[in-house]
Amino acid sequence: TDGRGGVYWLTLWHEVSAEVASREQTRRAQDELAQWFELSGTGMLVYDDSGLIVRCNAALEALLEKVPDELGQAEPALQALLGWHGGALAPALVAGGAALETQGLVALAGGRRRRLSARLVCHATDGGGRRVMAVLQDLSAEDARDLAQLEMGMLMDTASIGVATYDPARGWLAPEPRRAAAGGNAGSAGGSGRFDGKAATGTNSSALMGIHRELVEPSSLPEFERLQRALRSGERTEVRYAVRHPELGARWLLTRVEPGALAGGRNTTSVVTLDVTDQERAQRRNEELLRELTTILDSSTAGIAYLRGPVLVRCNRRFERMLGFEAGAAAGATLEEIFARSTGALQGAGEAVAALERLDDGQPFEAELPLAMGDAPPHWYSLSVRKAEGEQSEAVAVLTDITRLKHQQAELERLLRDRELMFSLSEVGIVYQRGARIERANQAMATLTGWASPELGTLDAAELYENTRECVDFEARIAQALREQGRYSGERQLRRRDGSLIWVQVAVRPVDPDAPESAVICSFIDIDERRRSRETLAGQAERTRAVLNSVLVGIVTVNDAGIQWMNRSARRMFAGELADFVGEPISIVATPEADHPLRQLNRLQNLADGQSNTFECRLKARDGREFWVVGNAVPSGTAQGQGTSGQGGGEMTIALLDIERRRQAEMHIAQAQASLQRVIETAPLAIALFDARSLVVQQINQTAASFFGRPLAGLQGATLQACTGPALASTLRTWLEAANGVAGGAATGAGATSQHEWREALEEHAGGEATARVWDCRITTLQGSADDEADTQLLLVASDVTEQRAAERARLQAAIAQREVLVREVHHRIKNNLQGVAGLLKQNAVQRPELAEILNEAVGQVQAIAQVYGLQVGASGPLVMADLLRAIAASVQRTFGRDIAVEVAGEVPHLLPEAESIPVALTLN
Repeated sequence: TDGRGGVYWLTLWHEVSAEVASREQTRRAQDELAQWFELSGTGMLVYDDSGLIVRCNAALEALLEKVPDELGQAEPALQALLGWHGGALAPALVAGGAALETQGLVALAGGRRRRLSARLVCHATDGGGRRVMAVLQDLSAEDARDLAQLEMGMLMDTASIGVATYDPARGWLAPEPRRAAAGGNAGSAGGSGRFDGKAATGTNSSALMGIHRELVEPSSLPEFERLQRALRSGERTEVRYAVRHPELGARWLLTRVEPGALAGGRNTTSVVTLDVTDQERAQRRNEELLRELTTILDSSTAGIAYLRGPVLVRCNRRFERMLGFEAGAAAGATLEEIFARSTGALQGAGEAVAALERLDDGQPFEAELPLAMGDAPPHWYSLSVRKAEGEQSEAVAVLTDITRLKHQQAELERLLRDRELMFSLSEVGIVYQRGARIERANQAMATLTGWASPELGTLDAAELYENTRECVDFEARIAQALREQGRYSGERQLRRRDGSLIWVQVAVRPVDPDAPESAVICSFIDIDERRRSRETLAGQAERTRAVLNSVLVGIVTVNDAGIQWMNRSARRMFAGELADFVGEPISIVATPEADHPLRQLNRLQNLADGQSNTFECRLKARDGREFWVVGNAVPSGTAQGQGTSGQGGGEMTIALLDIERRRQAEMHIAQAQASLQRVIETAPLAIALFDARSLVVQQINQTAASFFGRPLAGLQGATLQACTGPALASTLRTWLEAANGVAGGAATGAGATSQHEWREALEEHAGGEATARVWDCRITTLQGSADDEADTQLLLVASDVTEQRAAERARLQAAIAQREVLVREVHHRIKNNLQGVAGLLKQNAVQRPELAEILNEAVGQVQAIAQVYGLQVGASGPLVMADLLRAIAASVQRTFGRDIAVEVAGEVPHLLPEAESIPVALTLN
C-alpha cells in the first residue's frame, strides 16, 4: 500500500513465443517424418538395442512378406542383414560413424530367395539407449539385368549387332560393360547407352561405338532424321543409312526401332542396328550396272537388239519404236517379221535366210529398210547385224535412222540442179573467177559483154576495163574490201566486145571466207540507164537549187548527218558559205536556250508527208548577229545516198523567214506599253484592297484616303460606309459586288478587271465655276486558293486623270498607229518577195515544159501564201475566212485560167488566227 489506504498490484510478463513455436515445429516435423516413412516405396524399419522392431512401413512388409516383432525371432540371414549378432547390436553399428551397408539372401515363403541390401545407421536416444534405422532394397532385378546384359553382349559380339533400349524415365539403356577374362570391350549403343544423335554399329563387339550426327553421310541425313523422329516419338520404323566411321570407314547401317512397354505401363523403345555394308554395296553395284546399261541403251539414238538365231531376244525401246512394235512386243520377233515391215525390196523369208547365211560365214549383214507408219511418208533405217563375240548363234542388230540423211541427199541433188538452173538462166551476169582468170561465166554475162562464155575464159582481165590503170585500182579495192568486210559492192565501167563502155554494178563474194583471194564469185548488173537517169536527176536538182537560191526565204535541207544544203538567202542569213555548215547540226546557228526549236527537230521525224511544223525562234549567225526568224519544217522524203555524207536518213527541209524588223516593231510596242505602265505606277494612284465577302478595307494608301475624303487613320479595317460619303460608298459597293459576281448573279473570272469613272465636284473657284475631278477607277478580283474562297480580295485602283487622260490617249493612239504601219510594211514586203518567187517559178516552167506541171503547182502554193500576207496588209487582227477563200479562188483562177465562182451564204464570222492562216490557205489552194 501507499500508507494512505491505496492498493497496488505488480504484474510480471515473460515471452515464451519461441518455445511454443519450437514445440509446434517439432510436432509438425515428427508428423511429416511419419507420413514420409509410410509413403516411401523403399523398405524402412527402426529397432532398439533390445531387438524390438519399433516401427516399419508397408514397403518393408511387401519386401519381406512377413515382418517379425523382434529380431531374435527372425532367421539368421535377416539378422545378419540388419546388423544383429548374438542377441545384440553388431559392434560396427555400436562404434557409430558412417552408415553400415550389408547384403544377403533372405528366404521367402515357398522356398524362394530374394537378394536384399541394407543401409544401417545407429544413434543414441535421450534415455541412454540406442536405436537403429535400416533401409532395405531389392537386388534381385539387378542380378537378372546383369545376367541378361551378359548374354546380350555375347550375342552382339557373335552376330555384329548393336542393341540399345530407350526408357523415357532413364534415357538410353545398354548392357553394362563386360569385364571378361578375354578382354572384351563395352558392347553398347554409343558406349554411354545414349542414342541422341548416335547409333550402335560395328563388325564385332569391340568395334561397336557411337555414331554421331556428323558421321552420317549428307545423302543419308534425311533417313537419319527420320530415325531420330521415330526415336523421339517412340514409333516403329526401319532405316537404312550410310556413315563414315573414323575406324571402320564408309559403312551402311540398318537400324530397326521397336516400341514396347515395361511393367507399370512405362513406354520403352528398343533399337537394333546391323552392319549391312556388303549387302548394300552389292545391291547398289548391281543397280548401278543395270541403270548404266539401261541408260546407254535408252539414250542411244540407234535401235539395238540381241538376236539368238533368227529370233529377237531383247531390244531397247528405240528399236521397238523404229519398227512400230508396241512396248515389249518386239521380244520373240524373227528377222523374217522385221524384213516384212519394209516397203522396199527387202521382204519375205529369203532376205532373212540370206542374212543368217552371211552371219554363219562370219560376215556382217547390212541393209536399208524403208518403213511406212500409217499415212506418214516412209522413214529410212539402216540395219546392221553382226555376230556376237564367242557365240555361234547369237548376234547384235543395230537399227539407225537415216531418213534425214536420205532427205539431205535428195535436197543436195535438188539444190545442185537449182543452182545450175539459176546460174544458166539468171538475168544477172555471174562469173566464177580464180585470181585474174575467169573459169566460168553464164549466158547473161556473155550477153552483157558480147563475148561467148568460152571466150571469156581466155580474156585478160584488163580487156573488160576502160584501161589497165582502172583495172589495177578496182581490183585493189576489191581485195581490200574482201579482207576487211568479206564482200564488195560497187560500180564501174565495163568494156564490151565492140569497145563501148557501160556502167555495171559489181558484187564480189569469196567462195571460201577463210581464203578470200583464192576464188570469188562476181555478179554484174547493167545500170547504164539508171546511171544516166541519176545524172539527169542531179542536173534537175541543181537547176531547182538555182531557183531556190533566188528566193529571199532561207531554205535549209538537213538529215541525220547534219546540214546538207542551203540556198543563198540562208547562207547570207547565217553569214557563211555552204562548206562552213555542211555536216554540222542545224543547232549550230541556234542561241543557247535548251528548249530551242532547232535542238528538238528529232521530234519532227514522225511527221507524215504533207505535214509541217511552224516555229519562231532566235538565231545567231557566224558573225555574232542575233535575229528572230519564223520557220516551217516539212519532211522531204528519205535521202538515199544524197548529200555530201552519202548517208541515208530522214530528210527535212526548213524554210526560215527573217522577222527581226517585225519583232523590233512588236518590241517597240511592248516598250511603249511598259512605259505607260510605269507612268501609271509612279503617278499618285489611289489603291485600296477590300475583302470580297464583307467589303472591309484591308489595305489603303494616302491617295486613296484623299479619294475617299477621309483621313488615313482609322480607315484600315473599316467598312465601306465608314470610309467615304454615302454617294461614293453606294457606287463603290455596286462596282465591287459586280466585280465579285454578286450583283446581277453572274461571276466574272479571276483576275478580270472592270473599269469605272467617278466624277466629283470641287469647290467653286474665284470665277464662280466648279471644276469636276475625274477619277479612273479599276477593280480587279484577286482570286485566292481553290480550296478556300474566303481568300478572294478586290483591288481598287483610282487615279486622278482629269489632266492626264488626253495626253495618255494621244500616246496610246500613236503607239497603235505606229505598230499597224510597221506590221503592214512587213506583210507588204513578204507579199512582194513571194510574188517575185512565183514569177521566177513561172519563168522556169516556160523554159522547162516537162516540169511545168510541178512548177505551176508550186507557183499556186507560193501565191496562196502571198495572198495571206496581202490580206494582212489592209486589215489588222485575224483574217476573215470568207475573204481568204475569195482571194485564194482569184489567185488560182489567174494561175490556171479557169473560172471559179465563190458564193457565201449568210454571214461567215469565222476568223483565222495568224498561225493558222497559211496552212488553211495552202489547203484551200
